[in-house]
Amino acid sequence: MRRIAIVGGGQAGLPLALGLLDKGYEVTVVTNREPDDIRRGKVMSSQCMFDASLQIERDLGLNQWEADCPPVEGIGLAVPHPERPGHKLIDWAARLDRPAQAVDQRIKMPAWMELFAARGGRLLIQDGGVAELELLAASHDLVLLAAGKGDVVKLFERDTARSRFDKPQRALALTYVHGMRPAPVFSRVAFNLIPGVGEYFVFPALTTTGPCEIMVFEGVPGGPMDCWRDIKTPQDHLAKSLDILRTFLPWEAERCASVELTDANGILAGSFAPTVRKPVMTLPSGRLVFGLGDAVVTNDPITGQGSNNATKACAVYLEAILARGDQAFTAEWMQQTFERFWDYASAVVDWTNSMLLPPPPHLLHLLQAAGDAPALASAVANGFNHPPNFFPWWTDATACEAFIAAKSTRAAA
Repeated sequence: MRRIAIVGGGQAGLPLALGLLDKGYEVTVVTNREPDDIRRGKVMSSQCMFDASLQIERDLGLNQWEADCPPVEGIGLAVPHPERPGHKLIDWAARLDRPAQAVDQRIKMPAWMELFAARGGRLLIQDGGVAELELLAASHDLVLLAAGKGDVVKLFERDTARSRFDKPQRALALTYVHGMRPAPVFSRVAFNLIPGVGEYFVFPALTTTGPCEIMVFEGVPGGPMDCWRDIKTPQDHLAKSLDILRTFLPWEAERCASVELTDANGILAGSFAPTVRKPVMTLPSGRLVFGLGDAVVTNDPITGQGSNNATKACAVYLEAILARGDQAFTAEWMQQTFERFWDYASAVVDWTNSMLLPPPPHLLHLLQAAGDAPALASAVANGFNHPPNFFPWWTDATACEAFIAAKSTRAAA
């Protein structure tokens, strides 16, 4: 029986561990928090997952909350009018082909940890530094590092060719609330782009206290939404959230007349640099560690792809480990496996990075034209489920204009 160790109990590591356990592998998961500590702790992400990622969870039998979680039925985009306060320059919404869902990771991760242990997995609650990685590497056939935070992640070399930015591009904040007025017609990720200021999006979710809405703020560094450092209390965080909406997005503020925090830990603020790292770490002993999920590909949350990327990486790695059989997990195999994932993830990275930059004229035309062409709006909305579908028309002006023309002709017909 092959022995696999996974350091990190998150959206990539735990499904992989459970998938391997189901196939008869002996699996160890190392994480530094007890399940109840996670349940009682702060929110960790916004985690809106689209259908392809949800299907991976379904295939692994890990979709325990699908019946309880409010659906995200579409994507909408609004851009404030630069000359008419309170009005919108762009305003459209389109349904997803299949709904998305967002389940608070304070619900998912403790439940998966307990399920892993109940099924016979070895769950170790401890830090995962170099010394611990050395011990695991000496006693397991393969060690994967799936933790996205901590100094140990920095031991994976930054891939300069694949990392466009070397510093944070947005000041980030999350606010989980009850009592928001639903979006009209169908539920959605309501995405608001405020030129020169940042982005705000909000969508329904399931948290520890029931159905909720997750507010996500993305502030341009140094701008008026880069404002979270001096916030001292949860209520101050909520007040700042509402103040931003009243100032820049009055139509979103109107939905929030009766909101309250889901719980005192339903807030988060911080920043990080989007980074791609090389996936193979060599320990002082010469043994190898293989990077997975956020440990090696960390995107800004502006496109909501973090949990989706982690889940899709899990699926690629699981298939590769099972196919490897009794062969050694070499550095070459690790790099080849990562490149299989990168065939998909490179499009996610390019698309996400593009959203952090001022939009070129062809994208402005695309987003405006989507308001008059439902087929075009649908293509943009459903690209969130599979970002490679955005290419080449997202980045190539000629291809974009041809795509707009084709979808607009269809709308006219």
